Amino acid sequence: MAELLSKAQYADIAARLELRTQAFIDGEFRDALSGETFATTNPATGDKLADIALCDNRDIDVAVAAAKHAFEDGRWHERSPGERKSVLLRFAQLLEDNAHELAVLEALDSGKPVSECQNVDVPETIHTIRWHAELIDKVYDSTAPTGHGAVTMVVREAIGVVGLVLPWNFPLLMLAWKIGPSLAAGCSIVVKPAEETTLTALRVAELAHQAGVPAGVFNVTPGNGRDAGQAIGRHMDVSMISFTGSTATGRLFLKYSSESNLKRVVLELGGKNPAVVRNDCEDLDEVAQFVTAGAFWNMGENCSATSRLIVHKDVKDELLGLIGKHLKDWKLGDPLDPDNRLGAMVSKTHFDKVRSYLDHAAEQKLSVVQGGGTEQGMFVQPTIFDGVTRASRLFTEEIFGPVLSVTTFSTLDEAIELANDTVYGLAASAYTGSLRNALRLSREIRAGIVTVNCFGEGDASTPFGGYNQSGFGGRDKSIWAHDQYTELKTIWINAS
Repeated sequence: MAELLSKAQYADIAARLELRTQAFIDGEFRDALSGETFATTNPATGDKLADIALCDNRDIDVAVAAAKHAFEDGRWHERSPGERKSVLLRFAQLLEDNAHELAVLEALDSGKPVSECQNVDVPETIHTIRWHAELIDKVYDSTAPTGHGAVTMVVREAIGVVGLVLPWNFPLLMLAWKIGPSLAAGCSIVVKPAEETTLTALRVAELAHQAGVPAGVFNVTPGNGRDAGQAIGRHMDVSMISFTGSTATGRLFLKYSSESNLKRVVLELGGKNPAVVRNDCEDLDEVAQFVTAGAFWNMGENCSATSRLIVHKDVKDELLGLIGKHLKDWKLGDPLDPDNRLGAMVSKTHFDKVRSYLDHAAEQKLSVVQGGGTEQGMFVQPTIFDGVTRASRLFTEEIFGPVLSVTTFSTLDEAIELANDTVYGLAASAYTGSLRNALRLSREIRAGIVTVNCFGEGDASTPFGGYNQSGFGGRDKSIWAHDQYTELKTIWINAS
């Protein structure tokens, strides 16, 4: 992990950045065929950072053709596992060599605190690439027990051209979660970053090419969802889509698949994640620290964020007091100041959405425990509302901002019922001093990830994804992610 720099040093890096603004297709940067661009801005200041190439279906056709040609001639997937591993390890080293630059790019483009980019996003991106690189020559195919009359092999083969459509909340890390296993498997990829956060994807593609990923294997096509995203989703030469974003947009990719070539679709979608706190916790102050981090990390712009605190009525007041104490350490302000832990909302549109929930809570006269307002620019105060009922929009809808709603319970059955009262099922946390209660909560809460006495998402070895409307078709991270970028083939050899 690179050491944190000073605010002045980060500002100096920002001033000297050379931004990549063109699409990256077939190993080179090029303008969109239309010649059109779109502006990307710094959410913390409103200043324009650059004009980015606005790709449409014509650019997608060119990128997919390059990816298909690269796949069919075997320049990447036919290399030995050891060769692909070496290239990806060089790629990871180049990312590490440019860690400060990537952290500043991410902070400028997304509004995230640079300290978070430097301490979490960039090192986890590097680790993810290394983890999947090391996996390449350690995944064995198998034989089937067919008897003496035949030899049967069950092998994995790269699925082909893959479309990777990214969210704006973790641009680097979500990119790594998808390119790590897809490149490790031998696929060729076409990446569409979110419009709000394009800069790091373009720089990462350049570094991958420098590391030895062949031309045509890693393509980046900036653009909007209506044109570029839909074109990837409907393309007849794209064999798979991996998408992270809203549930509504995820449904569209299923539609695009059904109306085109029935490409495989893997979706990682929204969440409305509970933290269930019993009255038997051994260290309530530690619980408060985890809940605070779960709710306000990345300004709550996190699909696995703790957005519902479901707390036993006997410890609610004490817990809220402790959370308030820890929130004093979560300073809100300039993302390039490493002392700040909360930055700006990613865009004016998203800021207005989050603010609408604050307005709704005021109309409902909910009790404001912390925050409840906004600050100059696109900054939302870390906010806690008490007395939120199951009928409230704050209980049911994904806010995707620094807003925590509090609901109390009396019995364990009631807590489980409240936790499961959602159309989502991505993540949950259970806090209790009882092993019996911990096991029951972790088993009965319907979510893809349940952490006990902590907040987190596991590590690179654990799958990430959810139940119900939180996901579809597969998981990010772990060996399971590697498998979903491959096809299984049975080879039956007559030996009689």
